[in-house]
Amino acid sequence: MSTIAVYPGTFDPITNGHTDLVERASKLFNKVIVAVAASPKKRPALSHELRISLAKTVLGHLPNVEVVGFDNLLTEFTRSVNGQVVIRGLRAVSDFEYEFQLANMNRAIAPDVESIFLTPSEKHSYISSTLVREIASLNGDFGQFVSPDVKRVLQEHYKTI
Repeated sequence: MSTIAVYPGTFDPITNGHTDLVERASKLFNKVIVAVAASPKKRPALSHELRISLAKTVLGHLPNVEVVGFDNLLTEFTRSVNGQVVIRGLRAVSDFEYEFQLANMNRAIAPDVESIFLTPSEKHSYISSTLVREIASLNGDFGQFVSPDVKRVLQEHYKTI
């Protein structure tokens, strides 16, 4: 049986923590679909197309990983790609309550889709896209938290604002 896992997020931008989770998930599942949410209500700093492109670049070394965009309900998207598992990342205990609530809601909507929680390695546990954007917007050094391609794009983005 081929297991397809979906790892959703806004990836605004994709960080080394995200990459760490995808690399480990790619060893557990036959296929991992990184689903980049449009998330207009979150007002992402980077366009949906650019976030998808960056994720494809950063994760291109993983043959069983596909990056796609989506703009509908996660459970609908997961079913549309024949996914059986949704992967969610937990960086800290504070993430658990929200993620647990989300997993239960998804289970109520799609009982055939299971949620699995992964934690990043210790060296990535404090990285968040929000903090990376903040450091980048203040012209700080954030290169250790993202790939060189993401660093370049963020530097250009915040130079023009």
